[in-house]
Amino acid sequence: MENTDMSRLNNKIYLRRRGKVALPPTSGESELLPVATVAAMLKNLEALGYGLSESLIAACRALSLDQLTALYTEIVAELRSGKGANKAFRPMYPNFPKQVMEMSRAQLYLNAIVHYWSQGKLFPVSERKERFPLLDNTDLREIDLGTQADFGTLFTQLVGANSSLSSTDQEDIVWFVESYQDDIGLLLPEIIPQKETVAFLATWLMAYTANAAPFLTRYVKTATDVLRLAVSLSSGDVSLAAPTKFRTFSRPERRLLLTLLENLPSATEDMLRFKNRWIRLGEKLHPGEFKASFPKTVKAFAVLRNDEAFTTFNGAVETALAKRDVSAALARLSTRPGDFARRLDHLLRLDAAAHEVVFAAFAEVAPDVSTPVLLQVRHHFSLRPNPPALRVFFPKGILAKAHGEPNRLPALPVGVCNAVVSVCEAALVGRFETLAPLGTVYVDPQLADYMMPFALRSASRSLRTLVRGSRLPLPDGDVLRFFIWWKDGNDRTDIDLSAVMLNAAFEQVEVLSYYNLKGYGGCHSGDIVEAPEGASEFIDVTLPRVRDAGVRYLVMSVNSYSQQPFVELPECFAGWMTRQAPESGEIYDPRTVQDKLDLTADTKIAVPVVFDVVERRAVWCDMALKSHPKFQNNVAGNISGIQATVQSLVEIAKPNLYDLFFLHAAARGEIVSTPEEADTIFSVATETPFRLEEIASQFMA
Repeated sequence: MENTDMSRLNNKIYLRRRGKVALPPTSGESELLPVATVAAMLKNLEALGYGLSESLIAACRALSLDQLTALYTEIVAELRSGKGANKAFRPMYPNFPKQVMEMSRAQLYLNAIVHYWSQGKLFPVSERKERFPLLDNTDLREIDLGTQADFGTLFTQLVGANSSLSSTDQEDIVWFVESYQDDIGLLLPEIIPQKETVAFLATWLMAYTANAAPFLTRYVKTATDVLRLAVSLSSGDVSLAAPTKFRTFSRPERRLLLTLLENLPSATEDMLRFKNRWIRLGEKLHPGEFKASFPKTVKAFAVLRNDEAFTTFNGAVETALAKRDVSAALARLSTRPGDFARRLDHLLRLDAAAHEVVFAAFAEVAPDVSTPVLLQVRHHFSLRPNPPALRVFFPKGILAKAHGEPNRLPALPVGVCNAVVSVCEAALVGRFETLAPLGTVYVDPQLADYMMPFALRSASRSLRTLVRGSRLPLPDGDVLRFFIWWKDGNDRTDIDLSAVMLNAAFEQVEVLSYYNLKGYGGCHSGDIVEAPEGASEFIDVTLPRVRDAGVRYLVMSVNSYSQQPFVELPECFAGWMTRQAPESGEIYDPRTVQDKLDLTADTKIAVPVVFDVVERRAVWCDMALKSHPKFQNNVAGNISGIQATVQSLVEIAKPNLYDLFFLHAAARGEIVSTPEEADTIFSVATETPFRLEEIASQFMA
């Protein structure tokens, strides 16, 4: 029976993640609310770009007026925040864009100098003119009726997802644990594949449940799991990409961590992977105080501190690879299928005569390799005969960075590459066949433009969360309008919005920014250098004009000119919209907003999105740069700054959602060519690419 305790429901989370709301129970005896009452609610939601499904409209009429008012207040606040409509947008030139386009460069320059001279206190005197009503047609995003039970599956999918957690994911998980407390066990999945998730979740279970020990015993399997838990308890980076300053643990916490270590069959080798961190952690755990209770753990710490000889798995593998001893490497790697899969390309490059042996050994262990690794190996070898020019890597950590380098891998025979792909597909299909049947299945070809969600730890909170490198079609409208909004931190804060124009060779053509307010058919709304009550900047770019001028890519760049990292600001966000009639409607109209991201990284430069002007695609970036961008040609394969980020994201070759769902369809159903024929539909139109926790937990397990 469904739990109807509304204190265990958060419609803000449900709306953001599922586009649904669940309603409080009704007696069923009162009269339905008048249609006009719900219609008034609908009218206000339409102003934000949203509408209600027929089932939700009918359910709303069954509520009392107080219940409907409470629901409306709750969801409108979330929708306004999601689109940035809860802020006042007042650009320097209130009649943008026409006002800027008609003003001389000399006048624009003088206005800017006065503004800078006054430290942002003085603005150009402009009379705000009445704007014509919005002429652009906007599609409404539908909000549907949900249930308490369906809402609960969000938690199960979040912690069961085979991808790392974003900061938004973590916030939502904390809400669930804090709200459900001891009953949260009812929502826990059988398996939590991501070790980072285990550590993060365990921390909050220890805080909000009476007994977290059974959970820890069930999910903590290695010494590195224990290390991640200690890092999480110390508010550190559970990806272990950055060092952590361990806090002082209470005696029960120390005993718990040492008990987990002691119960592991062999912890020493795993501890040696992060030797220095374990030594620092040992200084906080004081294992010697519990010598009689944890003898194996005390011995392991002695090995670390005294540099005692100990042959590790990775050490033996590296020695075999250095000697090009395929047999010795296989003997080790065959015991760890995941490591084998990650080293497969290296093994196949060692000795052409050993290809058959390596291939046969991999085929034997492939069924035990995790789904994400199999998907990545399959994709890698499918491209191996004709590899992309650029290899793109996303370094692990909480800061979103991309690294691109020329692809110089030695060639492998096509037959070998195809054989590896076949083994991966056979293992994946065999695994998926054990899941529930899907019936007839339609897989939208456009899903090939959306990447699989392997790592989301550095994803920003956004209106719609996507995987970096995904390509969204642009809606109708020849004018792109970028926007930012920010508020001062502890000191005066100057955030700059720029549109960087690059040609097909990723060379700079033009920049619209604070020092160049118009050009190439585009214009900037004016540079504001202080925001005690919040400030906004806009850029309009006319797509046909920049395309005809040889521009291929438009890069939205946000720079903290006053050098405060975004993380130190009370609020800072960026977004974009399209307009066919830029002079109609308000400069900022939430109905037209396509996407919006919060900028919260510990960095001073962000690239939220790149637009492919020729293909009319928005390439999802959500990237951070640690140093100021450099605009220079590629020399000897070295690329940097914005060029590196743009080229890496535009030319990315990563596993996509079409491949994932096609494999599921082949294993679990019958593929059909149209949605009308299908029992199960995977499609951009039904927003499949945006249900990332569902994809990562149900289709990548």
